[in-house]
Amino acid sequence: MRHTVVVNARAGTVLEAGADVFSARLAAAFAARGSAAEVKLVSPRELDDALALAIETSDAVPVIAGGDGTINRVLPVLIQAARPVGILPMGTVNVLGRDLGLYGSLEQQVAALCAGEPVAMDVGRVNDRLFHSLSGLGFFSLMAREREQARRRIPFSRVAAFGLAAARSILFTRPISVDIRIGEEHLVVDADAVLITVNRFDGAEWRRGELDGGVFEVHILNAGGLYSRSKAALSVVSGRWRSSGNLTSVVGDEVVLQRRDKRRGHVTFDGEVERKAGPLTYSLLPRAIRVIAARPTSS
Repeated sequence: MRHTVVVNARAGTVLEAGADVFSARLAAAFAARGSAAEVKLVSPRELDDALALAIETSDAVPVIAGGDGTINRVLPVLIQAARPVGILPMGTVNVLGRDLGLYGSLEQQVAALCAGEPVAMDVGRVNDRLFHSLSGLGFFSLMAREREQARRRIPFSRVAAFGLAAARSILFTRPISVDIRIGEEHLVVDADAVLITVNRFDGAEWRRGELDGGVFEVHILNAGGLYSRSKAALSVVSGRWRSSGNLTSVVGDEVVLQRRDKRRGHVTFDGEVERKAGPLTYSLLPRAIRVIAARPTSS
């Protein structure tokens, strides 16, 4: 078995360990599973070209290593890929990695990847922008921006940076007035946050039971100030968020969002933040990419 692993050289895991140390550890992890791995550390702007080259020119299994934002960046390449691509999650949250059964130490993730099998998954599209798991306004876009700033302030600890970002986001989120259409349903709400997920998440760890369910779920955190946001955050941590009185969830296969003030606002796509104006039209690309997931544990 052979793998070609394209790594985001700016990923926190790489920066913490050092490029040479990380590359050697990654190659050793694959070798322990009987695979000769070629490790390619590239800058974020070179990721898509490097991954496309690995997919097209090598008979080795192509792998992309990075956080949710890295996977988001290469989605156009994954959609066009003629074969499944492995993913090694190396971010702070790793939403997609957990859904694929890839977690634990780097060695555990490599072992799961080497024993994995291809799965097809849905991808979301917002106007001309793709995302694989989550897109959000309000609290969620502020959280993504605060997390980037916190990582620069506290580069030695991703956990501490995440905690600081969460605290500041709870304190400083401002409500937004949003016009929402979900299929035939029309809502006008004042919300602290709106989150759109590709398929349904559940539980304290926000896992998806299926990646190709063909639906969006829209979560609306009602505007209620600091106390409401704090309660909502606690309910997420405890796993009781679906029973939270401050949260409304609606399922549909197409969603249109419009800020009622018509301003350009921050929108997050798998942790990456952009400013967007005008109606945001969410549509699904069913089973658009194939990635390698860990095999379920035998009972």
